[in-house]
Amino acid sequence: MRLSVAKPCHVVHLVYRFATGGLENVIVQLINGLPHQSFRHTVVALTEADPAFAARITRPDVEVISLNKRPGQPFGLYPKVYRLLRRLKPDVLHSCNLAAMEFAPMAALARIPLRVHAEHGWDVGELGGSNARYRFLRRLYKPFVHEFIAVAEPQRDYLLNQIGVPAARLHFIPNGVDIERFRPRQDDDAPPAGFPFRQGEHWVIGTIGRQALVKNPLLLVEAFIQLVQSNAPGTADMRLVMVGEGPLHEAIAQRIAEVNIADKVWLAGVRADIPELLRAMDCFVLPSLSEATSCTLQEAMATGLPIIATQVGGNAALLKNGRYGSLIPSEDTSALAAELLKQYGLRAEGDHLAARASIIQRYGLDDVLARYAALFGGKLQHQTQPVNSV
Repeated sequence: MRLSVAKPCHVVHLVYRFATGGLENVIVQLINGLPHQSFRHTVVALTEADPAFAARITRPDVEVISLNKRPGQPFGLYPKVYRLLRRLKPDVLHSCNLAAMEFAPMAALARIPLRVHAEHGWDVGELGGSNARYRFLRRLYKPFVHEFIAVAEPQRDYLLNQIGVPAARLHFIPNGVDIERFRPRQDDDAPPAGFPFRQGEHWVIGTIGRQALVKNPLLLVEAFIQLVQSNAPGTADMRLVMVGEGPLHEAIAQRIAEVNIADKVWLAGVRADIPELLRAMDCFVLPSLSEATSCTLQEAMATGLPIIATQVGGNAALLKNGRYGSLIPSEDTSALAAELLKQYGLRAEGDHLAARASIIQRYGLDDVLARYAALFGGKLQHQTQPVNSV
């Protein structure tokens, strides 16, 4: 399929919500990074769009639409989505994850020429693709999609083997990293605004992510509490930074208050200065129950940080099975605490630039954008291996 080049290709990105998150960050990268003369964009959020997050889009010509969908079945919203797509007349519908895929029939009815669906990861209700109902729904909507994207190997295998997506329609395009923005700390870097800890005096453990069950932030909180209460050598110097918000935010704040360690923890909330925050950290932790290709893990690697991640989803592939960071069992508080103590002991010896080199070689943003441009333009041939696979 080849689209007209007489005018910019119009891509509608359909997502459940448009707020801080990994797949939403990918959409911002696509909008800002794809050639402006060749592509224009509209974002449609089934539920809500956060104006502060939408402000990360640097193009002035992008419409962001919120449909305010209520919980439950999508069918009541079908007529509204159909009318919207008929008004927008996009060349491409780019839907992300199952909630958006459920509107593929309306896209087909609206005669959108190219319908692309991307799988970015599983929520807590279908860890590992285990939910039979969701498998059924993806199979049901599969005929209404032309091309599929998997951002990590578990999603590729799931779409291929469990959903039955033909190999010729399945593309492996991992998330990309802007290696100019995400770089190692330099001596003259100023601390982020409001950063409460002192470089050189405190050893800062950090995480960035939505404070929801699937991201499991309380695992890191409990491991940090265990370290502080152990009084082991070095633990008095440790501090914790948690960037993000979500439904577990109050539980996190309450647990920190219960053990009286508020002076050692900074709950930074949602921030736009992620590169600066990463450079202020001394160790990055990803405690998730499930991940595909984690944007924040890639960004921490590009920053050259020591990394600890749970051995779930695409984390092992990103870290090359422990070559570029430590992998721990999921939901094991003691294992995380022990690994943090180990990393503190190695702080003067660690050289993590190999992780950055891996990101540059395998996940450069320019290559990823080129793949999306080719796919949205109808020119990408099937490829099952990651960009610049090594």
